Amino acid sequence: MAAAASSLGRSGALEITRRLAAICGPPFSRLAGPADEVAGRPARWVAVPGGPHAAAEVLRLAAVHDLAVVPRGAGTKIDWGAAPVQVDILLDTGRLAGIGHEPVDSLVTDVGAGTPLRAVQATLERTGQRLAMDAPSPGATVGGVLAAGEAGPLRHRHGSPCDQLLGVRYLAADGELISVGGGAPGLDLARLLCGSQGALGVLVSASLRVQPVPASRLWVSRPVWTPLEVHDLVRTILSARLEPSAIELDLPGGTPRPRTPYPPGHPAAVARERHPSMSGRAGAPSRAGSLVVLLEGGPADVTERAERLVGLLHGEATIAHSAPTWWRRYPFAPGDTALRLEVPIGDLHAAVYALRDAAGTPVPVRGSAGLGVVHAALPGALAADRVASILAAVRGVLLARQGRCVVVSAPAAVRQAVDLWGELAGLAQLRAAKRHLDPEHRLAPGRLPGGL
Repeated sequence: MAAAASSLGRSGALEITRRLAAICGPPFSRLAGPADEVAGRPARWVAVPGGPHAAAEVLRLAAVHDLAVVPRGAGTKIDWGAAPVQVDILLDTGRLAGIGHEPVDSLVTDVGAGTPLRAVQATLERTGQRLAMDAPSPGATVGGVLAAGEAGPLRHRHGSPCDQLLGVRYLAADGELISVGGGAPGLDLARLLCGSQGALGVLVSASLRVQPVPASRLWVSRPVWTPLEVHDLVRTILSARLEPSAIELDLPGGTPRPRTPYPPGHPAAVARERHPSMSGRAGAPSRAGSLVVLLEGGPADVTERAERLVGLLHGEATIAHSAPTWWRRYPFAPGDTALRLEVPIGDLHAAVYALRDAAGTPVPVRGSAGLGVVHAALPGALAADRVASILAAVRGVLLARQGRCVVVSAPAAVRQAVDLWGELAGLAQLRAAKRHLDPEHRLAPGRLPGGL
């Protein structure tokens, strides 16, 4: 494919440019610029089709000339995952936007893939509804959230955004517009597109489940110092059957030993020092972390559950009417090596300790402690071979616990030196899906595990 694209010549390239302008309109097609890249791989053209049929024309044009196409939403996660082998046309979904007009009491809404998630929530909120989707990426589109498999704190109670899907419309690699949904077989195919990074189809729109906005929301926060302490508290919260909407963890990085807010000899200070989670670890965070539980529902019911939870978590727990500043934010910054750890909740502490021990210092960790899905950050300046050794150690621990560690994004040197995915049980199924949906490997080639 790369050879076919590079052999177009000047006249062929001009023809592609002319055809894209005819399909999308001159203001909405152009030669790619320096910012138009996917995980460091530069594109040649950018096309912003005005609707599904125009997007289908772009794909058919790519098929005729054997060009690779990569879909892009708002670009908030364009550096996630593996770099594609080739990016000829960057298909921007910004004009595949809009929210269907549904009755106020409808339990479903139809949303264009290029619609910003926050715009959907703002529109639904006017009628007292919401999507149970709270992906952390600011400005992310609905299609981008689904294509990246991104989820936020609400996944604890409501599942991932993919779980909210009732159907999708998507474009196959040859430009055919396909609608799926309305039953298990259709939904299985629709959900296969989730997390596929646009490599199995170009999402056009999604039918999503909606729900009433909760009348009341409270956040119960408890400071925590160690992963084992988190393990004990999460077990207590889950066994209390308080129906939390989210259980989120924020553990900072750092090296100094924690300062206690109590004077020496105070019973609480003694209890903390004697807690088993405080022993046997040389490095401790420079400040307390937080375990925060979101409770939603009717005002009286939420208040009663929050007070019960404070009693279970003891004296340091507090109740707030707003989320902490770190809520729905990743612990990593641009240029860091971003990791996602998935492990049974009973083994989350072991995973975090393994990461801490391999790195030689506490590593920032944040995410859904109640599900065992968290993100972590390694400094971008860390050498690639050092990152590789950390990954090997952590994956060795997780393998025995049926968990995994995925590199979400990383500097170019790290991408080249490590396996981003690690062990993947569903690779055979993914390979079969790619063969069925994109046999010519025209959509985001190489973006998926196994070089698919």
